[in-house]
Amino acid sequence: MRQSMIDASKLDLRESIVSIRRVAKVVKGGRTFRFSVTVVVGNGEGYVGVGLGKAQEIPEAVRKAIEDAKKKLIYVPMVGTTVPHRTLGIYGAGKVLIMPAAPGTGVIAGSAVRMVLELAGLKDVRAKSIGSNNAGNMASATIEGLRSLMTVEHIGKLRGKTKEEILG
Repeated sequence: MRQSMIDASKLDLRESIVSIRRVAKVVKGGRTFRFSVTVVVGNGEGYVGVGLGKAQEIPEAVRKAIEDAKKKLIYVPMVGTTVPHRTLGIYGAGKVLIMPAAPGTGVIAGSAVRMVLELAGLKDVRAKSIGSNNAGNMASATIEGLRSLMTVEHIGKLRGKTKEEILG
């Protein structure tokens, strides 16, 4: 399911830094340090993206990460304040199981996963991180899980059936 490019300039996006890592490259003269930053952007109304930026200074890495996240925006289908069905997102060794929850539950998830879900605008959802605990991989796995969500209307359109026929 290929999504068309979403114009980030029309959305009121908020950004949140998931992780800042200092990485070192050992060269003849010693170590050279650089920074790797993972950022989540979202408008709280269904649009969210994760980006990675690398640079020698933190502000430059953050700027690059925000730019990257805006390029990778996706739309998250929602049913009320939760997700339409449970889904598993996989990115690298990180797996995130995202499950719908009853109204009033809140967002029950680990730190990187919670940031992505909250910036997407989900209010009642449960998530379980399986495998890796790398914040960047967890955020990307959450995005993959959210990307695979489908509503009853979308599935009906794919199968050529009405919502009532699918739900029974």
